[in-house]
Amino acid sequence: MRRHHVLLSAIGLAACLPALSAADLTGKVVLKGTPKAELTIDMSADPKCGALHDKPVTTRHYVVDKDGGLANVLVFIKSGLAEKNFAAPSGTPVLDQVGCEYSPYVMGVQTHQKFKIKNSDPTLHNVHATPKPGSENKEFNMAQPVKDMTTEKSFPSPETAVRFKCDVHPWMFAYVGVFDHPFYAVTGKDGTFKISGLPKGKYTVEAYHVKTHGANPGVTQEITVDGDAKADFTIELK
Repeated sequence: MRRHHVLLSAIGLAACLPALSAADLTGKVVLKGTPKAELTIDMSADPKCGALHDKPVTTRHYVVDKDGGLANVLVFIKSGLAEKNFAAPSGTPVLDQVGCEYSPYVMGVQTHQKFKIKNSDPTLHNVHATPKPGSENKEFNMAQPVKDMTTEKSFPSPETAVRFKCDVHPWMFAYVGVFDHPFYAVTGKDGTFKISGLPKGKYTVEAYHVKTHGANPGVTQEITVDGDAKADFTIELK
């Protein structure tokens, strides 16, 4: 009986080891420089869109708080996970269309992970995904004419980031980062982020902002994870 308990204890300890060795990576992304003023969006082409807002809507190129924290930055492990495979999670994130804007403006998914595209507006939207030329991710273009209509999609290949637009409302854009692992995050309104469950190791971390970096890589940093780690970034306007 004693041997049985010892064996069970050893099995339980072994099961806990991956969790014990996993760490949180936290940090903040700050914008250096003063961006141009956001533009007011003219929604008069579709009166239904304007009726959904009590005040004028602006672009979201640079969402910065009073301390310089920059929102909507994709932060992810760029290298260091070689030869590790990660199954697609079962959760299905939602890219919504609310008030004739995409919500969220920036999001992340894993390769082969199902995500939903929803129309929460009482008007026609046309969802047009435009992966980079040569990407294994295929362009698609579909109408969502009915309120609460939902379509499920996935992408097979990593890409930072797939642009979405609406061909009916030319001011509507969103960006979806696609990663072959779960170690990514999008900064909040204060520029902070958290990536959980990162195994011990040496990594390159990238902070990518769609407006600043475009087709170019973002800002990178080398880190060593042996317990909870921190990585702060500064994105500089040129």
